[in-house]
Amino acid sequence: MIDVTAQATFCATLVDEWVRAGVTDAVVAPGSRSTPLALALNARPEVRMHVFHDERAAAFCALGVGLASGRPAVVLTTSGTAATHLHAAVVEADLSFVPLLVCTADRPPELRDVGAPQAIEQAHLYGRFVRWFFDPGVADEAMRESWRSIAARAVATTTGNPPGPVHLNLPFRDPLVGDAGSLPEGRAGAAPWTTRAADAPTLVDVPGGRTLVIGAAPGDCGFPLIADARCGVEGPNVILHADAILRSVSLTPDVIVRMGPQPASRVVNEWAAASGAYEIVVGPGWPDPSHTAAQIAGRVSLGTPDADWMAQWRAASDAAAGAVQELLDDPATISEPFVARTLLRSMPAGSDLVVASSMPVRDLEWYGMPRADMRVHANRGANGIDGTISTAIGVAVASKRPTAVLLGDVAFLHDSTALVGIMQRAIDLTIVVLDNDGGGIFSFLPQAGMLGDDTFEQLFGTPHGVSPEALAAAHGIASLTIDDPEAFAPAIQSAMVSGGVQLVAVRTDRNENVKVHQQLNDVVARALTNLGWMSAL
Repeated sequence: MIDVTAQATFCATLVDEWVRAGVTDAVVAPGSRSTPLALALNARPEVRMHVFHDERAAAFCALGVGLASGRPAVVLTTSGTAATHLHAAVVEADLSFVPLLVCTADRPPELRDVGAPQAIEQAHLYGRFVRWFFDPGVADEAMRESWRSIAARAVATTTGNPPGPVHLNLPFRDPLVGDAGSLPEGRAGAAPWTTRAADAPTLVDVPGGRTLVIGAAPGDCGFPLIADARCGVEGPNVILHADAILRSVSLTPDVIVRMGPQPASRVVNEWAAASGAYEIVVGPGWPDPSHTAAQIAGRVSLGTPDADWMAQWRAASDAAAGAVQELLDDPATISEPFVARTLLRSMPAGSDLVVASSMPVRDLEWYGMPRADMRVHANRGANGIDGTISTAIGVAVASKRPTAVLLGDVAFLHDSTALVGIMQRAIDLTIVVLDNDGGGIFSFLPQAGMLGDDTFEQLFGTPHGVSPEALAAAHGIASLTIDDPEAFAPAIQSAMVSGGVQLVAVRTDRNENVKVHQQLNDVVARALTNLGWMSAL
């Protein structure tokens, strides 16, 4: 016989309040101490349960849900080191402003600091990376009137201004299995306290003239707009291939407005910081790593654009686009820029793409064509390669749309535990792996030319000799290996139409990849020299 317990009632109350607030997904890593909340989540048909054997993968899946939907997912672990494995995803959620409800089970006070198993100090485990930390202590009926408030505050804070992770540390005593009694009465309304009043955003009037916009703005704003695929905008003012353009010429602005995600391009960011332009940055937070912002704004009002200024940028963009198209759209051999560009163009409208940090996000930014009919996601808060596949699973779970993920072989191996049980998940996910047997981005760094080959390979190239296809097969995932550029787009289109989980592996060479990038920069530079007015800049 199972008895009614206060902690079972407490957990049922938390979940009931979260359901009322619109929470639809919970990601659970197996464990004993987390039993009361796991059972409460599982008892509610409104909550979709996703079980991951690895806690880090679980956390990034929950991050992906928040990234795609704007709704927080619950991620639940048992006590001890299990809770530490969430840290990377918590950091990313903090820096990317993604809602995330982190719930770590804990030992009760009498089992702490006495050598009990799976008992570590979990208070403020994630430091300043969470919007709110709370440990309510072991559930007690005397505190039942606070339970809904705790749950509601957690949702309100994680979805607040700005959104981000919340950490509830929940100590549970034996017996861990119990029945819930009557719940505290809920407040009136379907979803109380799910939003928090934000400070009135600062409105800044931006003068017209030689103003450049970087980030997520309307594609027809009238000003030159440097916007990568993550911004999801198209239009006559979008400037393509800004990284390659600014390696050759500098169209110096008077004002720069930065909004939305920071470009991955070091060239663009350093050029903007060194331009001397009056820089206005649109939040949230304080996104000014170059320390050059003159104003931080909540929103902006743009003035009248300079038509000649826009025409110069348009001509440069068109010239660069023609040069890139000539080199990448009908190549003799497959390359990593070709894969990023072609993948983005080949995906169906209404789909989602998750792209890994390191080279894939850069290639997509530098050579892709922005699309407004699909969504592109990347973990660019902390810019880590952690949890890329898991994030894509979360995106696919939340969006219920065909999803692809583009990542290198090291990022693939780094998150390989996400593949455990993936064929049992009702998702459509195409995993595209650029396999150059190591860390390709390091070949672009000065270390590549300053160190001997053996030292460079040992410390930076780091070849691993693992076949992505063989690893996929171990998890029951069908795979296809592509070495012909003409076969790549049809393979992607077929995989995304047929659905399910599939892997497409593309073999590339790290040294050749560096050469291809240099060729692209060279052809853009030559195309720009044919614009007569450029030589006068």
